[in-house]
Amino acid sequence: MARAEAKTAVLPDGLRYKSKVSGSPFAAAASFGGATMSCFMCGKHRARSLMGTRKVLGKAQAVCSPSCKALDEAIAG
Repeated sequence: MARAEAKTAVLPDGLRYKSKVSGSPFAAAASFGGATMSCFMCGKHRARSLMGTRKVLGKAQAVCSPSCKALDEAIAG
């Protein structure tokens, strides 16, 4: 079985990607409420406005509000 040809290579100037879009999909929006965070419980990135805090292991952590399952159902349907 032949190996697929590599689509990227390190160029002499140190760049690897020629066609990759620059930036991050998690870049902060213009307002603080538009930024995303990952939920401590499920790990999904959500808008900060959809997050709440819950004390987990003695520290306040950002989690989906009201719960991960309820938020998934609300977004899906």
